[in-house]
Amino acid sequence: MKAFGVVGTLVGALALQMAFARFAIGGRWSLDLVLVAVAFIALKWGPGAGVIGGTLGGITQDALSGGVIGVSGLSKTIVGFFVGVIGSQFVVARPGPRMVVVAGASVANRLLVLAISSAIELHWAGVSWTAMLTEMGLNALSALILFQSIETVPGLLRRRPMRRSNFGKRKW
Repeated sequence: MKAFGVVGTLVGALALQMAFARFAIGGRWSLDLVLVAVAFIALKWGPGAGVIGGTLGGITQDALSGGVIGVSGLSKTIVGFFVGVIGSQFVVARPGPRMVVVAGASVANRLLVLAISSAIELHWAGVSWTAMLTEMGLNALSALILFQSIETVPGLLRRRPMRRSNFGKRKW
């Protein structure tokens, strides 16, 4: 069941990432929903699932983006493992602390991608702090929306009054 949850979460994140890709073209803003999904997987199912989710999500994202395959996969694997370890060691049950974990994961992922790309190309690319902090804020906001909706929606559905069908009543 965990495998279906991991794959379903990644497929949903990749679909939303491709749907929102038109807003990221031109450098207006950057959003990494696959990273948010990897953090969600790691916080929900632990570091092992975070590694699997990070590997699958990162390599798929690399294949779809057209860059060097494996850079995002490796960085998301490392981030997924450490987010899972943090989630298992500390009480990260509320949406606020989870949002902070995703914000830290966003910064770590961006720095890892820059470091791995620089090691491959043997040239250190400069860090755009404004772009990184914008991505961190957008990822944290999307994580807050995701985690809050996951906590709220099941309770709302349970409290909804059940409507009876008119077929069961005798009206003769």
